[in-house]
Amino acid sequence: MTNLTNATFRPAAEGHRPTDETTAQHDPKRGALSPESRGRTTIADTVAAKIAGVAAREVPGIHNLGSGMARAIGGVRERMPGGQPSASRGVSVEVGERQAAVDLDVVVDYGYPITEVAAEVRTNVIAALERMTGLEVVEVNISVNDVDIPGDEDDDSEQRVA
Repeated sequence: MTNLTNATFRPAAEGHRPTDETTAQHDPKRGALSPESRGRTTIADTVAAKIAGVAAREVPGIHNLGSGMARAIGGVRERMPGGQPSASRGVSVEVGERQAAVDLDVVVDYGYPITEVAAEVRTNVIAALERMTGLEVVEVNISVNDVDIPGDEDDDSEQRVA
């Protein structure tokens, strides 16, 4: 919290912008501090993970997110009455004060070039996170765990719950 009793505000010389931090945050027109200096915003890892998950799923060639077991459990959960897909399944995000790092487990559709899909996922996730959170995304690590082949007997969407 800023201690306003010790702050001194001097009028800036004509044509000269104030350079010290205290006077730079002061808006002389309103007589108040800028909104950025009036509090702190923290973003939870889970919020960033949901944003990254949605952004990754938007990319053509991404069949699903998550490793084998996570997809199986998620598939069962989604089939339950009222069940919805988890936006953050297969996504891990570590959020710091100004930066974030993302780890994704993905399944790519057969026929799509994996390196191109990964590059597009990385671009989309970085753009979405930086735009929505203001955090700098320092890395997006992508682990391709499977390739979805249409009609494959191991396809998660074909499994049934007994």
